[in-house]
Amino acid sequence: MKKTLLSTAILSAALAVGMTTAQADDFPTKPLTLVVGFGAGGSTDIQARVLANVLEEELGQPVNVVNQPGAGGGVALTRLASNRDEGYTFAFGTSMTITYGPLATETAYQIDDFRYVAGVTLGQSAMVTGEDRPFGDTWEGLIEYARENPGTTYATQTALDRMIIEYIAQQEGLDLRIVPTSGGAGMAPLILSGDVDFAYSGGTHSGYAETGEMPVLLSLAEDRLVAFPDAPSMQEAGYDINPAEIRVVMVPKDTPDAHVERLAEALEAATQDERFIEITEERILMPVVYLSEEDVTQTLTEQTESYKALLEELGGVPGEDE
Repeated sequence: MKKTLLSTAILSAALAVGMTTAQADDFPTKPLTLVVGFGAGGSTDIQARVLANVLEEELGQPVNVVNQPGAGGGVALTRLASNRDEGYTFAFGTSMTITYGPLATETAYQIDDFRYVAGVTLGQSAMVTGEDRPFGDTWEGLIEYARENPGTTYATQTALDRMIIEYIAQQEGLDLRIVPTSGGAGMAPLILSGDVDFAYSGGTHSGYAETGEMPVLLSLAEDRLVAFPDAPSMQEAGYDINPAEIRVVMVPKDTPDAHVERLAEALEAATQDERFIEITEERILMPVVYLSEEDVTQTLTEQTESYKALLEELGGVPGEDE
């Protein structure tokens, strides 16, 4: 009798393991949801929709794109952090939301609340200006002009670029007037009209690469920008900070390994797909890459630590007491 019970228990355990393995191997067995933390029509959203089309073919299930804008991508990640559907819902967004967001404001998520399935694009953020400025279209000219003209205007979009410009102002001895704007759509008119002297751009400048209406002064990527190679990087300009962004796919931290691996395989295939390459490199002018979970996690962790140190040096979050 005992032998029969033991055999039954072993058989049940084996079946349970087999079912779990089969479920993992079969992933996905239903439609998936790709969450974008920004509004429709922006570069992240445009890229995500092409990515979803490619993933549908790779995964064999529909991939529905849902926009959840707010707090620079923070609203989407707040909802994702508490999601329990084991990888069927995943987010596509910028690393800035993870590395700097929780340092700048109180958030319901932290860097350890997610797994970073893969990085697929390198951001091309920049400091930009407009045509016919008195300082020309070089970073050196802008710095010299700003030193001689206190109150030079700067249009900010994010908490991170606000910290970066405060750091630069401290290093260069500048007295700038900071003008808050709501994304690239709010920044562009101010730059093009000449109402502000220079600004942060997360990617809006790519739309003016051919016309030259929005010259790039400084690259905020790790290297010079692909489409604007004349502008120096932060390091070349003498600033000891690397705010380079990665566009990354994220899932909640408890997502099963097999599901993460399957998504990673599909994302790696997407980075080799002509449709994704075309929309990313030719339309929004950002280089396509494939970065593994391990590489992305290490990069984001190191970047977060560097931001913490810089915030301590600056004495807190820039502008928080204004």
